[in-house]
Amino acid sequence: MFKYLPHTHADIEAMLDKIGVDSIDDLFSDIPAKLKDFELDVPHAHSELELIKHFKQLANMNKQLVPFMGAGAYDHYTPSIINHLINRQEFLTAYTPYQPEVSQGTLQYIFEYQSMITQLTGMEVSNASMYDGATATAEAMFMCTAIRRKQREILVSETMNPNIINVLKAYAEPQDIKLVMIPQDEGHTDLKALKEKINDNTAGVIVQTPNVYGIIEDYEGYSEVIQEKKALFVINQDPSTLSHLKTPAEYGADIAVGEAQSLGVPLSYGGPYIGYMATLKKHMRKMPGRICGVTKDQDGKRAYVLTLQAREQHIRREKANSNICSNQSLMALFVTIYLSTMGKSGLYEAQQTSFNHAHYLYDMLLKLPQFEAVFDRPFFKEFTLKCNIDTDVMNNKLQKHGFLGPLDQGLFNEKDKGLVTFAVTEKRSKEEMDSLIRILGAL
Repeated sequence: MFKYLPHTHADIEAMLDKIGVDSIDDLFSDIPAKLKDFELDVPHAHSELELIKHFKQLANMNKQLVPFMGAGAYDHYTPSIINHLINRQEFLTAYTPYQPEVSQGTLQYIFEYQSMITQLTGMEVSNASMYDGATATAEAMFMCTAIRRKQREILVSETMNPNIINVLKAYAEPQDIKLVMIPQDEGHTDLKALKEKINDNTAGVIVQTPNVYGIIEDYEGYSEVIQEKKALFVINQDPSTLSHLKTPAEYGADIAVGEAQSLGVPLSYGGPYIGYMATLKKHMRKMPGRICGVTKDQDGKRAYVLTLQAREQHIRREKANSNICSNQSLMALFVTIYLSTMGKSGLYEAQQTSFNHAHYLYDMLLKLPQFEAVFDRPFFKEFTLKCNIDTDVMNNKLQKHGFLGPLDQGLFNEKDKGLVTFAVTEKRSKEEMDSLIRILGAL
């Protein structure tokens, strides 16, 4: 058997003869003609040379911009070693590790990924990764209702990224889960409002830090309020900021989730990205996905195994915690190599540089008459300002000069019209920031 070779005409004739069918078209006879007999705008077949040329032409249509926009996707540096390693065949084509005896390499790096996520978050267990940060947050919502059972209400902070809130709404509606928004207080989740809204029907509370405005939220005292009602505390956090900020565990969180794209994964026009999820041991049987562990084989040698994997995700889907069971581990390997390459000091240094760059740009922009401060709160690598000029005009001007401008918060919420959020990473140079300032100053 040769891999990846098409069937010959003789192969096809033999198979058709075996099943008693005259042609391949007969296999599709059950499909109504009106669904088959129409012309699709599909180009004719190309040779390999023509196809490569065609896709290069399409790729060149993408305008390469220097991004100063974040909102959940950040332009961090990707060490070159990562692509060299993940493109190895045994990693790139690895499938779900159902058979541990032949999946030791895959299980090992998943185990190491889990270990690193628990170190970053301070939580006790991590799963083998999720599709992205938004759906990981939705899965955390399901965990809350699965653990609390009868409680069907989830409180969500208004300061969360609206894209995540929209995903939560999409997941909650068919499950009859009620989402209740917690108002903000000057860009921060209002603790007083939380105390007023939480009740005996609340299964969980979901917040985010740094939030959609880039503000670092302080959750001291929140856990006690939530635990009093026996609800669960979920914190969505950019994991790269955990090199500097308090961990979800230090705030008393039950579940930690977020988007791990900031750990070296390229922007890639929106994906693939990777969500992380970590929790306490007492909740791990309600966590979707799988957990890899380490043990010893019969010869006393170290061996990696699937410690926990709910079979309901494959054979009794209606009883599953979640039906997320695809292998997302290539991106887990990506993050594992990134963290291994950077190390603790490297991650700290990269994020410290992002912090310094963001505060430099913040101070310089406030010297321009076009901008003014909005929130008097700490931020990390994103910050929000009031813009006194038309944001469309500003961003169009920046694009003409090769920059992707800040996020217009008014696109999400009418009350935030005129607010713009800049994101700055360690990749942005002083020359780029000064150039941005000159362009904006001339408007």
